[in-house]
Amino acid sequence: MTEALTTPSPHEPPLPPEKPGGSAGGVTPADIRDGAAAALVIGVAGVLLGVLWAWLAPKAQYVSNGEAVFLKNSESESRIGADGTFFLLSLGFGLLSAVLVFLWRRRGGVPLVIGLMIGSCFASLVGWRTGLWLGPSSDVAAAAAKAGKGVAFDAPLQVLAQGVLLVWPMVAVAVHLGLTALWTPHDPYPSGTGPEAERGVYPPPHVHGAPAPAADSSDPAAPEPPRG
Repeated sequence: MTEALTTPSPHEPPLPPEKPGGSAGGVTPADIRDGAAAALVIGVAGVLLGVLWAWLAPKAQYVSNGEAVFLKNSESESRIGADGTFFLLSLGFGLLSAVLVFLWRRRGGVPLVIGLMIGSCFASLVGWRTGLWLGPSSDVAAAAAKAGKGVAFDAPLQVLAQGVLLVWPMVAVAVHLGLTALWTPHDPYPSGTGPEAERGVYPPPHVHGAPAPAADSSDPAAPEPPRG
């Protein structure tokens, strides 16, 4: 028995070469390392968010009458201002982290975006907890007893709108994807493929068969040309 052999058609484009060390999806170990590094560095940067939030956020004040604790100014917007400060800081950190990651690795990639998202989520949580730890004490009763009756003291920091914790990751991922779509160079098409090959000569070569060979005059089977 003979095994049938198939030869590729000359009109079929060649397959693009595989990247060394890459998988079918184009993800390499270097891409995974870049994503992990981005997540780690951005997560640590959340400490800076917490420090700035504890320093810049407006502080609401409580006052005690010896039996209960009340807001010193019930019309104060300090409690909302703490959320607004966290929002603006997260917005700035999201923009900054997206731009820095893009400048670091312009080629982008799924692992890098995932690392950016995970690191931003972790950084937002770290910033929130760090700000609470650096801010006024959360033990309101102890703070009231220490301040004394009728003496105002700072209320602990709070995030009333939990949605602000998602500002950093959402902004970072959206800005990074936009930068990648606008300024990342696209991979070149393999030889013989792409839009230029599709706009080739019309009709394509495979539409018509190969031309018939010219008849040999010495062949007795060849038809004689007409005599005029």
